[in-house]
Amino acid sequence: MAVDKDMPILIVDDYKTMLRIVRNLLKQLGFDNVDEATDGSQALAKARSKSYGLIISDWNMEPMTGYELLKEVRADSQLKDTPFIMVTAESKTDNVIAAKKAGVNNYIVKPFNAATLKQKLSAVLGEF
Repeated sequence: MAVDKDMPILIVDDYKTMLRIVRNLLKQLGFDNVDEATDGSQALAKARSKSYGLIISDWNMEPMTGYELLKEVRADSQLKDTPFIMVTAESKTDNVIAAKKAGVNNYIVKPFNAATLKQKLSAVLGEF
């Protein structure tokens, strides 16, 4: 199945520069339909009002972390099948294990480039 490059993607990070970087990397890979949220609760509200093909979320945010967002998404019958990629500056094994248990589809450690993002997207969505 071909990856739909027009599908809406939600990127979540409390750091505006990181949102811009991820948006630009997605654009390089051909994805232009990108929405942004600056914390987990804002992202959850957006995800409940629009159907996203993918959520890419930072882990460390206030007041709702990416990990809490992931758990909320997986607990919501409308959202539970949405592919979810977690982004973090920490590669702590405990975090990776916790995210996997909570149902994350993939994990990216900052800093990363377009090639890394493409590899992770391909693993989650299929080759493109």
